[in-house]
Amino acid sequence: MPNYRRAFIPGGTWFFTVNLLERKNNDLLIREIELLRESVRAVRKRYPFQIDAWVVLPEHMHAVWTLPSGDADFSKRWRLIKSGFSRALPKMEFRSSVRKAANERGIWQRHFWEHSIRDEKDFERHVDYVHVNPLKHGLVGRAIDWPYSSFHRYVENGVYPEYWGGNVDMSVEGDD
Repeated sequence: MPNYRRAFIPGGTWFFTVNLLERKNNDLLIREIELLRESVRAVRKRYPFQIDAWVVLPEHMHAVWTLPSGDADFSKRWRLIKSGFSRALPKMEFRSSVRKAANERGIWQRHFWEHSIRDEKDFERHVDYVHVNPLKHGLVGRAIDWPYSSFHRYVENGVYPEYWGGNVDMSVEGDD
């Protein structure tokens, strides 16, 4: 069994990839986008964090967060987001005997990928990766056309031009 090691840096900035358990032909995250948004809002109310970038795709999502000074517990936040989302859905998914024995839903992969952002260049590279991901997966032809992305906020704030999305290095650690 793998020995998962997580670095905990209070007030750190992190890149995450979070996947549904069943990724093939699954559009649950965008079909239930309002439920996902409400789960995130509820967790942020109790355990604040800054959303630097986020994109929700049909069966996985990428995010860049900055935690408050003195706080390093991103795992709790993800656990609460995932469990809040899952609890609000009807129990219709397949659950393996292992998941049943652990009283777990069969919605999310148990683990997620995290990467501690090291510097400004690393931050920019991961934010670009978040925003170009719908293009990478062939969901849209332009980043601006994907509705479930913080890209729109970046355009409004003058960080990206509306037509951005070409010639971006799309390789990062934890690539899906």
